[in-house]
Amino acid sequence: MSEAASAKAWNFLGSYPPGVRFDMPLPAGPVQDILSRTARDHPDRVALEFNGAAISYGELQALVLKAATGFRALGVGPGVHVGLYLPNCPHYVIAFFGVLTAGGTVVNYSPLDAARVLEHKVEDSETDILVTLDLKLLYPQMAALLGRTRLKRLVVGNLGDFSPEPETVAAFLKAAGQTADVPDDDRHLPFRRLLDNAGNLVPHAVPDPAATIAVLQYTGGTTGLPKGAMLSHGNLTAAQAQLLELCSGDAPLFEIGAERILAVLPLFHIYALSVNMLLGIAIAARLVLQPKFEAEAALQTLTAARITFFPGVPTMYAGLLNHPAMARADLTSLKFCGTGGAPLPVELADRFQRLTGCRLTEGWGMTETTATGTFTPARGPVKPGSCGVPVPHARLKFVDVADPGREVGFGERGELCIAGPNVMKGYWKKPAANAEAFTADGYFRTGDVAWMDGDGYVHIVDRTKDMILCGGFNVYPRVIEEVIYEHPAIAEVTVIGIHDDYRGQAPKAFVTLKPGAETVTLAAMQDFLKSRLGKHEMIAALEVRAELPKTPVGKLSKKELVEEEEARRHP
Repeated sequence: MSEAASAKAWNFLGSYPPGVRFDMPLPAGPVQDILSRTARDHPDRVALEFNGAAISYGELQALVLKAATGFRALGVGPGVHVGLYLPNCPHYVIAFFGVLTAGGTVVNYSPLDAARVLEHKVEDSETDILVTLDLKLLYPQMAALLGRTRLKRLVVGNLGDFSPEPETVAAFLKAAGQTADVPDDDRHLPFRRLLDNAGNLVPHAVPDPAATIAVLQYTGGTTGLPKGAMLSHGNLTAAQAQLLELCSGDAPLFEIGAERILAVLPLFHIYALSVNMLLGIAIAARLVLQPKFEAEAALQTLTAARITFFPGVPTMYAGLLNHPAMARADLTSLKFCGTGGAPLPVELADRFQRLTGCRLTEGWGMTETTATGTFTPARGPVKPGSCGVPVPHARLKFVDVADPGREVGFGERGELCIAGPNVMKGYWKKPAANAEAFTADGYFRTGDVAWMDGDGYVHIVDRTKDMILCGGFNVYPRVIEEVIYEHPAIAEVTVIGIHDDYRGQAPKAFVTLKPGAETVTLAAMQDFLKSRLGKHEMIAALEVRAELPKTPVGKLSKKELVEEEEARRHP
C-alpha cells in the first residue's frame, strides 16, 4: 500500500466521537478484576436478575469467591480446564469468574451442540471438570461422557438454586418432568455444595494476563469439527475496554450503575460474553438473564424491566419486528441496541428505528478477535451496509484473496486482516491451522471480503467461502440477500450457491415469509429482483420454508442448506 493510501486508512480517527482515544490505556489485570472492581465500588447495585430473583454485585463477588474456593478443593488451578455447559443463569456467571479466580481456564460448551461435537470438545480441550444443570436437556448429554472420555466430574446445579425458595422450585421442576435424577456419588457435586465454604481463597495471581489463557472458545465449526480459540485474559479485558471507549468520550453513552441489559444472547458465545457480561459488569449494569430468545418474552422484558441496552443479532430484531405486539410496545427506555454476529439488513435497521426511535448499530467481530474489530460509534453517523470503524488499538489491512502477501489499494475489496490486543493467541493444539490463519507479519486472516471507505467505515461484502463462482463472476450472497429483504413479504433470507451445469454455480434463495404474507413464486421474485441485481446475480431457484437453520446464537446458517443441496445432487 502506498503512503497516501496508508494515510487514508487512518481516516477513521476523524469518525471517532470527540474524546474517544484510539490509543487509550489497556487494562493491566486479569478478567476477574472487572467484577472485583465493580463489586468494590457498587456492592449494593443489582448485578443479576433471573426468574424474579436479584443478586447484588457484593453478593455476586462473595459467591464467586465461594465457587473459587470450591473449585480449588477440586484441584482447579493453572492448566486445569473447566467446562461450562449452561444456559444464561446465575450459575454461568458465578462459575465463569470462580474458575478464573481459582487459576483455571474456562471452556465454553453450547447446549445445542451435537453429541459428537460435545465429545470432541471434551477430549480436544482436555476438560476434566464440567458445570451443568440437572435439566433433561443438559445433564444426560454430559453424564453419557463420564467414564468413556477424560471427563471426571460434573458439578450440577438446579434452576432454583438462587431463588428465594430453592427447594420449592426444584420440586416444581421435578414434578413437571424437566429435571433428571443425578446420582449422589464422587463423580457428581451439587452446585450449592460447591459454594458451601467460607470463600476465603486468596485469588490466583496472573503475572502475565496477555499470555495467560482464560477461555478456550470453540469456533462455530462451519467446516469440520470446531477449533478452540485461545483467548487470554488480556484479549478479554481489551475487548471490553475497546467497546467501552467507543461508547465514552466527551458524551458517554452509558451511566455507570444505571443501565439495564437484556442478556438473552447466550453467554457461552463470545459476543454475549464480551458485550453483555464483561462490558455490562464493567459499567455496573443490571443483567436481566433470559435462557432463550422468544419474541413475546423478550418484548415483555424490554418494556417491564425498562431495558436500556439490548445487544442482539439480526434474527432477534427480525423476530421482534414481526411480532404483532411490537407496534404498541413502549420501548422508549432503549438508548442503545447493537447487533453483530451476522450482517445487518438495511431494511431491518430502518424499520427498527422507525418503530422504536432507537437506532440499531452494527459491529463486526469473530471468536478469534474476542468479538471486537469494528463498531459503529454510539454518537457517530450510521452508514447503511457498514459495520463501523476499527475499535481502539485494532490494526486493519486488506489483502488479495488469492495472494495474501499483497495488500490491495485503499477502497478496493480484499480479505480483511486484523491485529491488536483483542486477537487470539492462536488455535489450541493446531499449529498447521495457525500457520494458515496468520500473515507473515502477524495479522489474523478473517476470511471476510471487505473494503474501507473514505471515512474509515468498513463494509463487509461476504465470507470468502460463501462467495458464489457464477460463470466467471464473483457473486456475493449478501448483496442478493439485502435486495430480497426489500420484498414486503420476506421475513428472513439465506442465499447459497448451488450446482449449475452451464455456469458452474448459481444463486439459490431460501426464505421465510412475514405473518399473513402470501407465498412468493420464483418468477415473481425474479421479476422483483431484475431491476435491482445484475444478470449474473439473479437467483436461479427459490425455496419458501417455515423456518431457516440457525446457529446456537441465532445467526442464519448456510451450512445445513449447503449439505442438503449436496445430498440432493448425490443421494
